[in-house]
Amino acid sequence: MIDIQNQKDHRKIDINKVGVKNIKYPVVVLDRARGTQPVNATINMYVNLPHHFKGTHMSRFVEVLNEFKGQISMKTFQAILEKIRQKLHAQSAHMEIEFPYFLEKKAPVSQAKSFMEYHCLFTGENNGSQNDFLVGVIVPVTTVCPCSREISKFGAHNQRSIVTVKVRFKKFFWIEDIIKIVEESASGEVYSLLKRIDEKYVTEKAYENPKFVEDVVRSVAVKLNADDNLIWYSVEAENFESIHNHSAYAYLEKG
Repeated sequence: MIDIQNQKDHRKIDINKVGVKNIKYPVVVLDRARGTQPVNATINMYVNLPHHFKGTHMSRFVEVLNEFKGQISMKTFQAILEKIRQKLHAQSAHMEIEFPYFLEKKAPVSQAKSFMEYHCLFTGENNGSQNDFLVGVIVPVTTVCPCSREISKFGAHNQRSIVTVKVRFKKFFWIEDIIKIVEESASGEVYSLLKRIDEKYVTEKAYENPKFVEDVVRSVAVKLNADDNLIWYSVEAENFESIHNHSAYAYLEKG
């Protein structure tokens, strides 16, 4: 059969990334409390395409995934990229894996148990001579506005916030540790299940610990700076304001 993808293209334009997006795939990730955790991941896979090729072979991306079925992890990430690069005869390969990660949390007073969902990201690139890999964690938290608390006679406005941390590192670490750093840096944590006695506790605790969006990213950065295992990180926080029709946002990164 004729291989259209391998035919010559005469427009002389390289393509940085070409591949497949939004592959739904079962993955098993490490879980400090339970050993492993099965998750339903969304995977994007790309290679570069030199100007003289018309296209790439999309089916080969999924073939490589199937070769690593049940073994997709931080440890095998670069091996998968190298396999993609070789199989598609590419100079570079890139992959992104996003997945929900569940931790069992206890309510602060009643100790009622429930599962809390976080979103995680593995992303990396392999060009044959250099590899890149980073891990991202998205953590929902609560923030109370310091200004509102200072100027208001009664109460203070608060909001749900999303903090995203991405890190490059030397050796293995637990996702749970990053989650803990973020939650400790906000006004308060978010829970799936709270009884009335818990609601009283978390709202009063947050009120006593007001944080601007700038405070959150700086507090996270201070804790990340204390970890010699992290060679690079970025921290971004978005407050979905309760009394404004816009979000408050802050971003920083370690070079």
